[in-house]
Amino acid sequence: MLLIEKISDIVSMVSATGHISVASNKFFFDGHFPGQPVFPGVLIVEAFGQTAAALSAHCIDPKEFENKLVFLMTIDKARFRIPIMPPCELLLNVKVEKIKGKIWKYSGKATVDGKLMADAQWMATIADRQDD
Repeated sequence: MLLIEKISDIVSMVSATGHISVASNKFFFDGHFPGQPVFPGVLIVEAFGQTAAALSAHCIDPKEFENKLVFLMTIDKARFRIPIMPPCELLLNVKVEKIKGKIWKYSGKATVDGKLMADAQWMATIADRQDD
């Protein structure tokens, strides 16, 4: 499920911003929560990961990245500070903190109208795609 609708402000090996238009008609709001829709925290983490994967793909030669996938390894210090409710534009500001071989460490901040809604640190690896 692709959550990120746009990537902007890409600075290779440094940072990128993912964009999500949070609208009340999204399927996950049906049960989260009835009568008071709140963007699920697990989807914020997924959106951080998608933005980080796009940034990593941008940093690597396209031919080299062609048969690769980015896999989440750890999530640290995830904090959900303010509930994200529709309608709004959610920005996911992701930074590369460290790269060691195929392991990438990132940090991210989720904001709405400049207000910090959530933040986290995580690690991911770039691995070969396994085709069956």
